[in-house]
Amino acid sequence: MSQRVSGQTYRADSGRAVRPQPGPKGGPRADYTLVHAGRQVRLGPLTFWIAVGSLVIMAGWSLATGTYFAFHDDVLTRLIARQKEQQFAYEDRIAELRIQVDRIASRQLLDQEQFEQKLQQIVRRQAALESRASTLAGVADPTPTGSIRRPAPLSDPGKSETIKPSPISDTVTFTAPPDREARLESRELPAVVQRAAMSAPSTAAGVEGMLARLQTSLDHVEARQTATLNSLEERYDFKSKRIRGVLTDLGMDSKKLPSGVQVAAVGGPFVPVTLRKDAGAFERQLYRIYVARASLERLNRTLTTVPVRKPILGEIDLSSGFGVRTDPFNGRPAMHTGLDFRSSMGDPVRVTADGTVESAGWNGGYGKMVEVDHGNGFSTRYGHLSEIDVKVGQKVQIGQTVGHVGSTGRSTGPHLHYETRIAGEAVDPQKFLRAGLRLGNAL
Repeated sequence: MSQRVSGQTYRADSGRAVRPQPGPKGGPRADYTLVHAGRQVRLGPLTFWIAVGSLVIMAGWSLATGTYFAFHDDVLTRLIARQKEQQFAYEDRIAELRIQVDRIASRQLLDQEQFEQKLQQIVRRQAALESRASTLAGVADPTPTGSIRRPAPLSDPGKSETIKPSPISDTVTFTAPPDREARLESRELPAVVQRAAMSAPSTAAGVEGMLARLQTSLDHVEARQTATLNSLEERYDFKSKRIRGVLTDLGMDSKKLPSGVQVAAVGGPFVPVTLRKDAGAFERQLYRIYVARASLERLNRTLTTVPVRKPILGEIDLSSGFGVRTDPFNGRPAMHTGLDFRSSMGDPVRVTADGTVESAGWNGGYGKMVEVDHGNGFSTRYGHLSEIDVKVGQKVQIGQTVGHVGSTGRSTGPHLHYETRIAGEAVDPQKFLRAGLRLGNAL
């Protein structure tokens, strides 16, 4: 086979020459002639290059196919390995995202549980404080049993008289418990807690801030209750010490004295108050307050039988004291067994302690006299009365009118002769009146 390009001849077969063909103008013609076995095939340039291109493509394809089959396993292995790597990376990413989601969910669940636990603690604490407030409401200052409100003084219709109040309190005054504000504040907390639970913030900072505010509010309530307990305990101890001191100065042992007479109808089985071993600070302090209050009530009941109050309202105006004096009738030295209170005719005379009327009527130089037995060896006498308002055997209470100022018996003018006796022996009433002044608001 031979090939001729631009008048040149190339051999491509068994060695036979390929003769170039003359061109249209006598020059060589640009065509291709293939000679094989005596046969000639004439090809044009386009056909020739198509054939050459096809052969090149086929050779390339054959080379690629051979290479593919030669390295088929390696390529497949690499592709599979790459695919697995991508799959593993994807699965790792999915697992990591899942872990993050689980971590976030667990954190939210933990935060929610912690919030609920803290909220439950706040609710329980609030309920405990509310219960404490109810308990404190029942712990009030004891007042002397048998005390009555002092009636208005009697005076002449046409006479204007100003009577100053006594420094000794003979009235029963009821005041609101000092923990009222704390109880009102604690009762508002359930609504606050409920609103907080229904509208809990989504952020941790908001939740912690809200819980902190609730805790602070409860701390304020608890502090107020603690202050109330401390105030009650100090008040009871102070009053008890003052009363014991006064009774001791009067020569009485408060531990050996009976607790006085109960006026109200009360009773029931005795159930002692005990303190649990696991009691907290609040319960222990409350127990001490109960003990102190019971002691103060006993002292108050005892004090109702001790004549430490004034028999006449207003300022004390003594016309004669206790002890030896010159008798106003004969001018000789005589023992004056009481106090003479200068007063107006008809002014009310009031009993100075609870007791029972032992005598009521005319008694020699006393004129019209009332004697009251207060128990514990105490008795008082009210002499020179113009009128007597009680009867023998009648029970009288502090401040109750037993008669009116007069000038009956051995008297030079309207006044009250007042005596204080212990075991039948007259003692200076001023000692008891000064004790009453010392007691002040403890009465």
